[in-house]
Parts: sequence; structure tokens; C-alpha cells
Amino acid sequence: MKKEKLRGKDLAAIGYTETEIRSLAMLLVGKGYKYTSKAEKIAILKAVIKTPHNYIQDKIMGPVAIKLIDQQAKVATYTFTDKTFQIYGADGIAENAKSQMQQAMRLPVSVNGALMPDAHHGYGLPIGGVLATENAIIPYGVGVDIGCRMCLSIFDAKESYLEQNKSQLKKIIQNNSRFGRSTFEDNKREDAIFDRPEFREIGLIRSLLDKAYSQIGSSGGGNHFVEFGLVKINDINNDLNLPVGTYLALLTHSGSRGFGAKIANTYTNIAIKKRNLPKAVAHLSWLYMNEQEGQEYWLAMNLAGDYASACHHHIHRRVQKALGIKELRRIENHHNFAWKEQLKDGRSVYVHRKGATPAHQGQWGIIPGSMTAPAFIVRGLGNSASINSAAHGAGRAFSRRKAKESFTKKMLRNELKNKQVELIGAGLDEAPFAYKDIHTVMQAQQDLVQVVAPFYPKIVRMDSAKS
Repeated sequence: MKKEKLRGKDLAAIGYTETEIRSLAMLLVGKGYKYTSKAEKIAILKAVIKTPHNYIQDKIMGPVAIKLIDQQAKVATYTFTDKTFQIYGADGIAENAKSQMQQAMRLPVSVNGALMPDAHHGYGLPIGGVLATENAIIPYGVGVDIGCRMCLSIFDAKESYLEQNKSQLKKIIQNNSRFGRSTFEDNKREDAIFDRPEFREIGLIRSLLDKAYSQIGSSGGGNHFVEFGLVKINDINNDLNLPVGTYLALLTHSGSRGFGAKIANTYTNIAIKKRNLPKAVAHLSWLYMNEQEGQEYWLAMNLAGDYASACHHHIHRRVQKALGIKELRRIENHHNFAWKEQLKDGRSVYVHRKGATPAHQGQWGIIPGSMTAPAFIVRGLGNSASINSAAHGAGRAFSRRKAKESFTKKMLRNELKNKQVELIGAGLDEAPFAYKDIHTVMQAQQDLVQVVAPFYPKIVRMDSAKS
């Protein structure tokens, strides 16, 4: 009868989660206990991982025991303690997002945090999570789409222009925006972003130069968009310094594309190996700012944020040129980023805003709803309890998979018709019903931002439908 083979998943199930140690244990137990049953091998492996000190001198399993002791010693150097954090709009936030934030707050480098009303479960830090750390930065606390941002241009054209030129405006969006893998063939490489020394001095960044060249001016998939709409200014004393009226505007949402994603994943993997945290919080591994890798990530992250801004500027410049209409005002803001700031008590910290908008006193921002719900131009109120932050949008109520299962194309068509919105691209995973009610979200953060004016989407372009 053929012996049942011991597999890697068997070792992982009993606690051998670190790949190098698991591989070594598989090799040694296979050689040293060649004629032993699978059950007996597992029993030996369980004993070694439970009391590795008893096996240091073992002729077969000694090397595994030593590595296990080193691994356990590294984990034991960190003290995880519960810390409180502020939650805005708690009733509308799922428990799994709150639990993720609790885990992040327990990290030894965490000193303060807050959860925004659009929060939902993410990977590592929840979307809508704000986390302040001392002398450390968490790549997955920033996220994959580094520097994802909003950018709004208000043009010298009124509501009637949009109604009379819808066909032309649809063509302008289609001709001057690209999504996903599609990029512009005539991209110019003289953008000032490519003169930055990081492209020469950091090996990873140098290797990503061609990717950055090819994707500049394009937008990602998912919830990223380019849309024409109307900004309604009702207050004669508005901070935009524009006369009361309804203006044509362009709103874009996108980030640092594959360039930022590669930076995020590379430095996350470095952090995971350096910190050796328990599996449940491994993706919240940090880099100390006095480490070379921490300094490299800081430079790379800031570059990716500026690259994301340059992408938006390319889109807005192309569209404005095609319109031939004067731009009156431009507002933009990052999310998915980390900033060096001071807390109210004077401590210097790194504030991670993963899906959260900076909202320092007087700071401009844009908080979008969905393809049929309004966005809001806001100014921050500088609330220290939220670490000077606010929501970055409505936030998902349904996962992408659940949205595809729950909604139909007919439902989407009816909603677009009712709200008088024309849609180019997008699948059911981005249907308006997949998002929380933006008005409820804004209500929950009245202490964080002041609304200056709403923006109503009318012609929306997203990545081509996949559902």
C-alpha cells in the first residue's frame, strides 16, 4: 500500500506558516523519517513547533528548532495593546471594518486612529481608515493605488452649454481619456515628473520608468472615472470666488496606476519579511523611518503621489484644449497616502489615510458619491479627533462580487435614466446601488468638513464593462 505523502499544507495547518521554515522542515523530516507514517511525522512536527528548545540538539530537527526559536523571538519583541479610536457614522460601518481598525490600532507603532463614515473592509487597513504611527510607515496602510486622488476643473460655461453639446462632450471624454490597459499612443516624455532624481537613484523606480511613461494621463479600472457634470454655486459668499450659477465642470478620479501598485507590493513584501508579524496582521507590517527601506519607500510614495497628480493634469489639459473654454478654478486632493504631521499633543507622526481625505482647517477637498449621486466640494474644519481627516467618498455597501449578483443591467439603465446621467463603460460592480448613501455619509461628518458646493455628474466614463 502506497504511503500517504506529507504536503506543505499539512505543515501550514499545524503552524508552519513561514515558507522557509516549512520547506526546511519538509526536507529534514522527509530524509530523517523516511520510513515513518504521515501521522507520526505530523506528531513529531507538532512537538518541535510546540517546544523547539527541546530539539535544539536533535540530529534531524535541530536546524528547524533553531529557526523556530529565532522566529518566535522576533514576534515576541512586539507588544500589541488595545487603543481607542474615533468612529464616525458607526451605524453604517460593517463590523469587519471596525475589527480591522482595531487590529491596526494594536500595533506597537500606532498612536492614534479614526474610522471615517464611508469605511468598509479592505486589505490591511480598512478603506476609510486613518492611522497615525511614530517613526514608522506602513505601505499597506497607504494601499496599492498610492496617491489616488480627485481633481475638479470648473469651466467658464453654464448649464445650457452641457445640454446643447452633449454629443460633443461625450466625444471629448472618449478621445481624451484612457482606462485600464488602454493608454495614449502619443504620450510625451517631457513631463517634469520624469526629471525627478528618484528615477535615477532608486533601483525599483528606475525599472518602472517605461511603465510610468506609457501610463501617464490614463486612469485605472474599478471605481476610477472621468466625468462632465454641473457645479451649482448657490451662496454669493462662496469660497470659490465665482458668481452664483451652475457651471460646466470636469471631475476625475484615479491614482498612480501600475507604477504605484508595484511600489506598494514591493515594499509591503520587504516590510513583512523584516517585521515577521503574526499572520493576522502581516499586511500591516511597517518600515522604520531610520531604515534604508523606510526612506526609500517614503521617497517612492511621494513620487507616486506626484505622478498621480500629473496623470490628472494630462487629462484636464487634453479636455480643456478640446473644449476651448477657459478654466476658472481647479481643486484637487490625495487619498491613499501618508503625510508627516503633528498631533494635537505635539507628537510628530506619519498619518496614513487609506481612502480618507485630508481635512485640515480650510483645506480644499472633493468627496464623490457614485455615478448618479452628487460629489461635494468641501473645506476642512481641522478636527483633531478625526486626525484632520474626512471620508473620501460614499464607500461601498456591496462588494464587487455581491453587486454583480444583486443588480441587473435593467436596474442600472433605469437609475441612469431617472438621474439623467449618460454612462460610457462600467459594469454592475460600479452600479450606484453598490454604494452607501452619500448624503448619510456627509451628515455623519458635519464636524469634519464644510460643504461649499455640489457637483452633479451628467456624462460619466469608466472602464469598459466586464459584467
